Amino acid sequence: MNKLLKTLSCLLITLSITACDTTKVKKENKYPTNNDGKLVYNTDQRDTIWGEGETMASQFFGKGKDGGESGAGIGVNGFLWRAGLDTISFMPIKSADPFGGVILTDWYENPEKQGERFKINLYILDKQLRADGVKVSIFKQNYSRGKWRDAKVANNLSTDIENTILTRAREIKIAQKSAR
Repeated sequence: MNKLLKTLSCLLITLSITACDTTKVKKENKYPTNNDGKLVYNTDQRDTIWGEGETMASQFFGKGKDGGESGAGIGVNGFLWRAGLDTISFMPIKSADPFGGVILTDWYENPEKQGERFKINLYILDKQLRADGVKVSIFKQNYSRGKWRDAKVANNLSTDIENTILTRAREIKIAQKSAR
């Protein structure tokens, strides 16, 4: 009974204190209105969470601010993405993240050259088809004395694969434009 009395007393005091507040809350319109109180809707200068001039559709379905293809539904350039997949399609794909622009392969051993295997990490860095929009990291291992051991990769191999991807991306873009 004593506990119930304390709880009721606290509740009564709290309600009394909050009832003493005399400030009035100014109610604002939810939507922009003109002087007559009518809704104003201006589509010319509409800001969105996607950025100025962008909409959800333009972000996910491929039309950028310039009206060009930005990569149908993915977070990176679609031409670079497809070209990257085409270029390393002979290797087993371990992981592919089209929104982050990362393609990771598993180790690949050329059947004609036993005892040597490669792994590629491919990164698409931009939504634009640019020369610096792709980065390739290559790892190499040789098999000796019953173990796979890390080995040095030729200096120009990463650059050669990046250039192959860029060339293939340009070919895909040209083919797509000529098909329209």
